[in-house]
Amino acid sequence: MKKYYSIALLFCAMLLTPSLSNAQKIERVEPLSWWTDMKMPLRLMFHGKELQSAEVSIKEPGLTITKVSKAESPNYLFVDVEVEKAGIYTFTLKVGKKKLTYKYTIAERCPNSPQRQSFTAADVMYLLMPDRFANGDATNDEVAGMAEGADRNAFYGRHGGDIQGIINHLDYIKDLGATTIWSTPLLADNESFASYHGYACADYYHIDPRYGSNELYKEMVNQAHQKGLKVIMDIVTNHCGMAHWWMKDLPFQDWVHQFSEFTRSNNVFSANMDPNASKHDKMLHESGWFDLSMPDMNLDNPELLRYFQQWAIWWIEYAGLDGLRVDTYPYNEKEPMSKWCAAVRAEYPNINIVGECWTRPSSQVAYWQDGANNADKFNSNLPSVMDFPLQEAICQGLNEDGRGWNEGMARIYTALSNDYLYADVNNLLIFSGNHDMERIADILHKDVQKVKMAITMIATMRGIPQIFYGEEQMLVSKDMRQGHGGLRTDFPGGWQGDTTNLFLGTGSTPEQTEIFNYYKSLLNWRKAEPVLHNGKTLHFLMRDNTYAYFRYNTEKAILVYINASDIEKEIPWTDYAEILTQYHPVGKEVFDNNQIDSQTTHKVPAKGIRIIEFVIPK
Repeated sequence: MKKYYSIALLFCAMLLTPSLSNAQKIERVEPLSWWTDMKMPLRLMFHGKELQSAEVSIKEPGLTITKVSKAESPNYLFVDVEVEKAGIYTFTLKVGKKKLTYKYTIAERCPNSPQRQSFTAADVMYLLMPDRFANGDATNDEVAGMAEGADRNAFYGRHGGDIQGIINHLDYIKDLGATTIWSTPLLADNESFASYHGYACADYYHIDPRYGSNELYKEMVNQAHQKGLKVIMDIVTNHCGMAHWWMKDLPFQDWVHQFSEFTRSNNVFSANMDPNASKHDKMLHESGWFDLSMPDMNLDNPELLRYFQQWAIWWIEYAGLDGLRVDTYPYNEKEPMSKWCAAVRAEYPNINIVGECWTRPSSQVAYWQDGANNADKFNSNLPSVMDFPLQEAICQGLNEDGRGWNEGMARIYTALSNDYLYADVNNLLIFSGNHDMERIADILHKDVQKVKMAITMIATMRGIPQIFYGEEQMLVSKDMRQGHGGLRTDFPGGWQGDTTNLFLGTGSTPEQTEIFNYYKSLLNWRKAEPVLHNGKTLHFLMRDNTYAYFRYNTEKAILVYINASDIEKEIPWTDYAEILTQYHPVGKEVFDNNQIDSQTTHKVPAKGIRIIEFVIPK
């Protein structure tokens, strides 16, 4: 059993001082609403001064109280109800002689909601940071009650991007060839510093007012759906923010992990599956705080686990979401998180959930995917994980000449050779960069051909491709010396008065135009190629810093040949005889439609790429 200690003095005041007014009232009820025909039974959390002793009743028939539970704090009450029909119900909480009332809505559930489809390997995910993408509504840059306003000159300040900015550029995302939008968190983050990133939540049920509102977020999802785009929500269960409202009045003292002094996670990722790991190391990894402003949540508390299960389901149902991305997934208590995944998937059997499992060994990433053949028999119930080993291999490999045994293209070959570890390779999220890394154009020193090689592999390898906003425009960091704040560049054209508008292509450099057109052609071509969505992979050992692999099925094979060397190379057709003999010998180069005969010599220039389609003879 874990031991929980009183928190350090600098946090005591926030934890122990109630922020309730003297007047007794119901401060909040969560979830905000619910629906009929849900698998998850509804448990309401009431919060308000001295509600613990309240007698609870419901005026109207159709909603029945089955259980009332107390927290350690006198200011919470958990009420289980059985939903019989839709309606607006009046809760009465009688505290002594005083009666408090609250109207609660149960809506009719959409008939097809449980069967909603999700993101798959047929999709391309567009990751954006809303604060740095586009400012569509300057009136919400400064909001009363929120700690930070907008200041585009501050690397770690808020720059004013918002949901309206995303809505305004849905057509840009669609035309690029992306099919799914992943925005970093949009929920309220009220820290006094660096709140722009959104990973220190202050309110799990409300969009940050500097981004918009719950209603506007729902409208964004609706408009995206009308354009054929999917939307997933980035959520955080491992930690909240110090500015979260409950940090002034915890329901239970073990709601967050507490220590005698500030204790940071040791980030020893392997402790999760290491049979030799000490309990101490496991505890520090699981229970240590991610940062000073990010209290670590304790999912071993069953009320908190239930809270997060209902919360995720609420957002999917309310906004019509197509999936979830879970931040810092392995830092959570793993058994409760397995139950969390199971609960969400029970409600939505087709839903896809991708977890951030940031480590380099493929074996440690594979451990977290649903169905993994783990020695300890642990099953995460998490359908998808992020392929960090492949990301590292691509970025390092393209910066090497390949003369070493496991350098250059050999790194990528090795990364894919570990596919036997994964339960479902087609459900890996693959990428060359994201919001926590250097931009791909920076990593590859603005080399246009190398950037093309990177996106070619991301678009044609097994898995779900993800691109980071602006990489399609060769966007570079404003100042890498500034860390994350400098890497997360404003998208040019997203703010009124920007002299360059890359959404429209005005002011772009020739290199930016070339890269954008390549991305657009590649991603839109990919949409109509099932062989890239669920086909098999056959690859060949790196030779002289070249790499070749086929994606194939019973109808066609697509050869991707990467010549990362500095000299012209001839495609070694005879090496590929085991697969080419099954297809017509004359293939078609994908972008220029040139015919390429696999029985004749074909040379690829230095830093050149070939994508060739071969079909089964008729």
